[in-house]
Amino acid sequence: MAQEFPLQLAEKVRARRTSLKLNQQDVADMAGVSERFVRFVEQGKPSIQLDSLLAVLETLGLELKLATRSREAAHALVPHALVPQPPSAVQQRGAAEDSKGVPGDDLP
Repeated sequence: MAQEFPLQLAEKVRARRTSLKLNQQDVADMAGVSERFVRFVEQGKPSIQLDSLLAVLETLGLELKLATRSREAAHALVPHALVPQPPSAVQQRGAAEDSKGVPGDDLP
């Protein structure tokens, strides 16, 4: 996915620029970046400056959005111990008993 993103971005930026009937120099001038930078974006260069990219996207009326892909993807990236787990039946029962003030629950 990380390798696909620059190419997808390049395609969207190029298509939007073309639909607005702008050339790369027009976009560069309006965004305050070099024409070379716009060319790099449209070529799918994998390492570019984020602030300059955001200026180009703003100029073209585009935006980047971040979203969590799926619960499974989040679990794959985070160590299991750090992912909040639903309480087990034993924990739920213990919590219910604690709320009733069962004597002896404070013993180790």
